[in-house]
Amino acid sequence: MTPTALIIEDNAQNRYLATFLLEGSGFEVLSAVDGARGLVLARENKPNVILLDIQLPGMDGYEVARRIRQDAMLQDIPVIAVTSYAMGGDREKALGAGCNGYLEKPIDPETFVADVRAFLGEKPV
Repeated sequence: MTPTALIIEDNAQNRYLATFLLEGSGFEVLSAVDGARGLVLARENKPNVILLDIQLPGMDGYEVARRIRQDAMLQDIPVIAVTSYAMGGDREKALGAGCNGYLEKPIDPETFVADVRAFLGEKPV
């Protein structure tokens, strides 16, 4: 079975790199440029994992994570915050909003896919 990742990211370059790396490793990738569209895509497609930027236009990633956790259809999907917020307390704030994990930007192309797969309970390839 091909895993599906939903990337909610407003920056085109960040979206492109994550998509390129994931598709190259066998993922199907969906993407949204804002939280509202991301929530719609999540409900329509039930992805295996959601990669969530925190700095989004309109609804920030913290609110998106909270809404995912409140939605019975989505609450079991792993959500990984992928963000440039790297100050003390930012990781805890993301986890407190409902994210299962936290990856700092810029992402490391060497470890990114393995990091994502780890949240799906998969062993590194």
